[in-house]
Amino acid sequence: MKKLVGYLTPKIPDCAFTVDLANAMFEAGMDSLELGVPFSDPAADGETIEKAGRLALRNGFVFSDLLKISAALKGRDLMWMGYMNPFLRRGIEKTLKEAGELGVSALLIPDLPKEEAIAYSPLFSAASVALIEFIAPTTPKDRIAWILQNAKKFIYLVAYTGVTGAAQSEDLQGVLAIVKAASKTPVFVGFGVNRNTAKERAKGADGVIAGSCFVKILLDETLSNNEKIKLASDETKAIKEAIG
Repeated sequence: MKKLVGYLTPKIPDCAFTVDLANAMFEAGMDSLELGVPFSDPAADGETIEKAGRLALRNGFVFSDLLKISAALKGRDLMWMGYMNPFLRRGIEKTLKEAGELGVSALLIPDLPKEEAIAYSPLFSAASVALIEFIAPTTPKDRIAWILQNAKKFIYLVAYTGVTGAAQSEDLQGVLAIVKAASKTPVFVGFGVNRNTAKERAKGADGVIAGSCFVKILLDETLSNNEKIKLASDETKAIKEAIG
């Protein structure tokens, strides 16, 4: 069965609700969860997740909130997704030590190029935390092979050139074939995944990553918290059914 990785921006409106929502999504069939680290300049994120990050920061998000939420969800398959600056501010070694102690399985850092990531590989290994590798449809074949030579957990294949949440589509079968020839690590497709696009996005892949569709629910001020949990759970079930 193909896997579903969800994404949530924490502390909207508070840490307790993030935990409740995450648990409901896991119960609905989500396999893994990325907890986003709010940042003021999220270059790879579309309008929805960028807006959520700003709201979380206005709600007073600090890194200790991420630790608190992760501790409450310990035992689930959790990952942290964020830009390099917040991790550098905290200290990479400290961040990875905390992640490892909390059972966080991986970090996703979209603005950390492979050339720079190599220097941190021993710290990731020591903490038993994977660093997820990103591949785009425009990544050259030779570079794909180099990036993926030690890929762990899963490979994040970006569905199109652009930012998260956009209603775009590209034929991924060519790049999927190249990625699968280069690595035995599972390949998950992200960007623009929801109940309507999941089946097509999952074609030839091992799973999908859905973020904006959940964050839109999180941001809808017309919904009560219970309604948000219900809608996010329904979206989770629908995506899982679509990807088979």
